[in-house]
Amino acid sequence: MITHIQGRLVEKTPTEVVIDCNGIGYHVNISLHTFSLIPDEEKIKLFTFLQIKEDAHTLYGFVEKQERELFKLLLSVSGIGASIARTMLSSLAPQQIIHAIASNDVATVQSIKGIGAKTAQRVILDLKDKVLKVYALDEVSLVSNNTNKEEALSALEVLGFARKSAEKVIEKIVKEDPNASVENLIKQALKNL
Repeated sequence: MITHIQGRLVEKTPTEVVIDCNGIGYHVNISLHTFSLIPDEEKIKLFTFLQIKEDAHTLYGFVEKQERELFKLLLSVSGIGASIARTMLSSLAPQQIIHAIASNDVATVQSIKGIGAKTAQRVILDLKDKVLKVYALDEVSLVSNNTNKEEALSALEVLGFARKSAEKVIEKIVKEDPNASVENLIKQALKNL
């Protein structure tokens, strides 16, 4: 299998790149996450996954190994094909998907276009144990993180802030500092609301 591709970047769009390797141009499908991380340099390296079907051989590329491994995990779920897995990685950062799966956050997974309630539940059910093991996550810290987030949201609602806007701000803070205390979450949120 092709594990990575390194060469000269010829074309770059939000969904695909063309990489020239010794005179051969490889068409590589990418996610928006990878697109945002690809440097504007001439020489690049992408970790790849080659999907072979009866009617096509499709190459997918990722700047980070972690994103490629998550892509492969997502493909192992019944009902998730390469295009949906790529949409998931384009909608949320790999860390957000991993955290959502590990903390049973069906709403976050379901917020991705093309993912319904049953598929979101199946993704979590099929991948939770694998994600906890592969990424060495601790369920206790995930639960306390979720509790801190909920407590901070409740406090902000009591202070008169709309839940939707408070959730967006809290999510951003948690993304930057996953171990933030309730007090720090509230303080940071008040600065940004």
